[in-house]
Amino acid sequence: MRARLRSRLAATWLCLCALSACGKAPAPGPSRLLVLGLDGFDPVAMDRLMREGKLPNLARLRREGAYGPLHVDPPLLSPVVWTTIATGKRPEAHGIGHFTAVDVDGQEIPVTSRMRRVKALWNLFSEAGKKVGVVGWWATWPAEDVNGVVVSDHACYHFLEKQGVGSEVSAALVSPAARTAELLARVRRPADLGAADLAPYAQVTAAELARPFDFADELWHLRWALATAFSYRDLGLKLWREDHPELLMVYLEATDSTAHLFGHLFRQQPLAGELAAQQARYGGTVEAVYALADQGVGQLLAELDARTTLVVLSDHGFLLGELPTDPSKLADMRRVSERYHRDHGVLFLYGHRIRPGTRLEEPQVLDVAPTLLTLAGLPAAADMPGRVLREALVEVPELARVASYEPAGGAPSLPAAPANTQVDQEVIRRLKSLGYLGNASSASNDRNLAFLALKDHRYQEAADAFTLLLAARPEDAALETGLASALAGQGRGEEALGHFARALEIDPIFVPAYHNRAILLERQGKRQEAIADYRRALRYDSDYQPSRQALARLGALVDEFAQAHPEASRKLAESSAAMRRGDYPLAKQLAEEALRLAPRAAAVYQQLANVAYLSGDRKAALEALEKALEIEPENALFRKNIERLRKSSETRL
Repeated sequence: MRARLRSRLAATWLCLCALSACGKAPAPGPSRLLVLGLDGFDPVAMDRLMREGKLPNLARLRREGAYGPLHVDPPLLSPVVWTTIATGKRPEAHGIGHFTAVDVDGQEIPVTSRMRRVKALWNLFSEAGKKVGVVGWWATWPAEDVNGVVVSDHACYHFLEKQGVGSEVSAALVSPAARTAELLARVRRPADLGAADLAPYAQVTAAELARPFDFADELWHLRWALATAFSYRDLGLKLWREDHPELLMVYLEATDSTAHLFGHLFRQQPLAGELAAQQARYGGTVEAVYALADQGVGQLLAELDARTTLVVLSDHGFLLGELPTDPSKLADMRRVSERYHRDHGVLFLYGHRIRPGTRLEEPQVLDVAPTLLTLAGLPAAADMPGRVLREALVEVPELARVASYEPAGGAPSLPAAPANTQVDQEVIRRLKSLGYLGNASSASNDRNLAFLALKDHRYQEAADAFTLLLAARPEDAALETGLASALAGQGRGEEALGHFARALEIDPIFVPAYHNRAILLERQGKRQEAIADYRRALRYDSDYQPSRQALARLGALVDEFAQAHPEASRKLAESSAAMRRGDYPLAKQLAEEALRLAPRAAAVYQQLANVAYLSGDRKAALEALEKALEIEPENALFRKNIERLRKSSETRL
């Protein structure tokens, strides 16, 4: 009896929460759409904070709307995924494959709207006569002509200009151009943020705030991220209130960039040494930025009318609270590229025509565009691979898909983006300084599309693309490895082995070359040679899970040192854990104990070198590495690090 009563009360509560689902029909007509993109917003961290009552507005969306972790296919790179969300097309169709591309002069430039090969939602809504607003979305510079307003992703890059927005820099930042001055007047600059603005996010001194701008300064990156978030949030609210668009898409990047900078400190136990100093300043930064995102959701909830559907989503998750095992990263808060990205973001649907309390059924990133079009009363296209998330919708007509919204002859020929050379190169520097791009040989748009072709087993297409790219960059180990893998996929094993050898000649510690060559050797029945290559991959990157899993599958020892010296291995693991916490004296003590147990183990000397380097004793680090190389003379990583240490010592002299 009590169970039935509880069930009836729950049903009644749902009706009260969502009159659209029972008791009252939804407001007539299609939905207005308010879309908030939170870059790198992680579902695991969100769940934890939500359970603690720290994200009340997102908790309301989950309770009274529809929610599911949003699955995202690699590459987990922001420009790629946000363009997939905006177009409903895969990267090989929409053409945005990375943060950067190479222009006709061979210069590396940030990806632009001119590189997108297909129409985005703002184009489709405009063509249907619906007013749109777009704020800060990736790859929207130069701003396109639409039925409404585009504030491009370069709108806040004028921070790089010492004199502010000049005539060249302001070109195509906003469409229509006549609204540039009006809208950019709402933009806050990093230098505008003072101690009171930063207090919720970091514990910093007046002297630190007075430091001049530097790409190596994490505090300036935080000020940049927050200033941009405040600016795009306020611009989005202005457009919603004053322009009344049928579709508004607002992007906030701070949840991702602060995770790259400070994510290793999230909910960490007390740390030591320099990590303790980082923790004192920035230990609560990521959590505070998640709270900022939740506050933004609350502001949008206050703006909803009976016809509005609110959509909140992220392009990927982020592995937070993970201290890196690579000692070179311990003193540097910039996390590397997408290595810490997870393949699930978040997706919330709330409001008009959304069924309350719905758990979305494994939503995919390609499902977003068809669902938004359907809510707006527009048909999705047959060349959009995703589905409409019908389990979340109430009384939304099912529309027959049109064949395509693209021109019959393929993508239109687009004019080149306006010249913005100075800002382009400064943007590249910023992306590199945050770890989004490698500092030596960063991947470009065409390069990443080649790797996507390889991933999709389009081997001939991939081989052709890698061959073309290698003609321009013949000393690129990753491209050689890609070509070798494409040839192996075509059954051209001997040719592939030659290119793997060439890749390792270019870079003897390039881990994917060892791993992919091992896969080919396995196929050729050369089991022991494959095992040796899998082990080489782990020698140079102990966290490389594909090789670790391959050795386990083959029944081979993953860690021969641990098998031969179990007690020394335990001490070494404890030393590494202490080092990751920043407790270098304890790490050194434990490594020395391991050395007494295993005096001829290269791994122990490598750990002693790591601790010495982080402690600032380069001479001791060099001596330890030289001893390690005596034991393992073929170890290319030891040779490379010895060379670096010698060069740095010479520079200091």
